[in-house]
Amino acid sequence: MDRRSLHDGRNDGLQPLESLSIGGAKSFSDLLRGMSKTAFSGRQLGESFDVLLEMARSESCHVVLTLTGAMTVAKQGQIVCDLIDKGIVNTVVATGALIAHGLTESIGLTHYRYDASKSDQQLFEQGYNRIYDTLEMESNLNDVERLVRSVLNETTPEDGIWSSGRLCRALGERLHQQNEGPGILRSAFENDVPVFIPAFTDSEMGLDVATWAMKNKLDTNQVQSLPPDQVFQAVPAFNPFLDLQQYARRIGSAAELGILTIGGGVPRNWAQQVAPYFDITNDRVGTNLKAPRFRYGVRICPEPVHWGGLSGCTYSEGVSWGKFVPKSEGGRYAEVYADATVALPILAAALFEELAK
Repeated sequence: MDRRSLHDGRNDGLQPLESLSIGGAKSFSDLLRGMSKTAFSGRQLGESFDVLLEMARSESCHVVLTLTGAMTVAKQGQIVCDLIDKGIVNTVVATGALIAHGLTESIGLTHYRYDASKSDQQLFEQGYNRIYDTLEMESNLNDVERLVRSVLNETTPEDGIWSSGRLCRALGERLHQQNEGPGILRSAFENDVPVFIPAFTDSEMGLDVATWAMKNKLDTNQVQSLPPDQVFQAVPAFNPFLDLQQYARRIGSAAELGILTIGGGVPRNWAQQVAPYFDITNDRVGTNLKAPRFRYGVRICPEPVHWGGLSGCTYSEGVSWGKFVPKSEGGRYAEVYADATVALPILAAALFEELAK
């Protein structure tokens, strides 16, 4: 039997780990740099800081933020506002639910801690909608609907057709005028950052627009006698392809691209599919466009890769689709398998701290 050749990692060029010294960390950025020399999720978070910092410091990098999950209900919305207000994020792609729940804060309303002594049936009867350990009041969503309806009644796009991007901008402008509280759409409007909601009908805001269209079309004197096949006929003037084309134009003009993904889902895929969209446009339409592939990426999501869904897929997998620049050609990516309500505040605090120097 051959004897093993035992190597010393230093001689093989391996990077040594270092014990984390809390006392030696004088700032959040110090802490994360120390964590990058540890292991597991701590190392992932530390390495993500390095990538995000380079992305944010690059004056030519257009940064897309994708958002899923109950981040606004979980009171993380101000961090998103700060990312926009500080010029770090240039485009936002989100779920409609996340934006709708954020609107409640923007108009001065409140979320509450869940009281586990109450059953979900009691919550329903009392008008509380539970999101894990937090409550959104149905009355809050009714107030959001009144805001949306007011904007729809008083604002009309030049061609008469709405998209999620157009509606988010109009809502942001109204929030700016009302000045009742901070919010993602308000910050986005004030900084000329578009917000897109690809799965718009899967949200309170989508239902608000649909009911607005129905109320405008139906005879209020007869609605109580109508069956479903007559009620659900009205379709608002809303075209999601306006979002797709606006996003493609915006991303296609960027010198380089970075993406900060919180969670996964539709916003992540919709934002990342832009390069394949350019590729197939060249192939099917005959154009000669340069596909805009993401050079930087930071993802915070606990979803594992083995379920096969996009929320858990690696950036390396995305290279196979042509969505990302390979690492061998300068691509820089970091993936943190963690709850974003834990990881994002630490990461953002370190980033803001470092950029302020």
